[in-house]
Amino acid sequence: MLNRKNVGSKERIARVIGGGLMIWCGLVPLHATALGLAIAGVGVVGMVTGAVRYCPACAIAGRKPIDND
Repeated sequence: MLNRKNVGSKERIARVIGGGLMIWCGLVPLHATALGLAIAGVGVVGMVTGAVRYCPACAIAGRKPIDND
């Protein structure tokens, strides 16, 4: 089941860009405080799910795999 993509191409781009921005915001403006590191950690998860095109939370919620994308 882990090899089935459930993140589309537009969402993939949004996850990678959004994750990168969250990492930057957590480390630079917030100076890597506890809150900044938490935000950066969420950004890493977003970037990874965008990169591999699979989101376990979406699979649990019932999102169907993408076949032609």
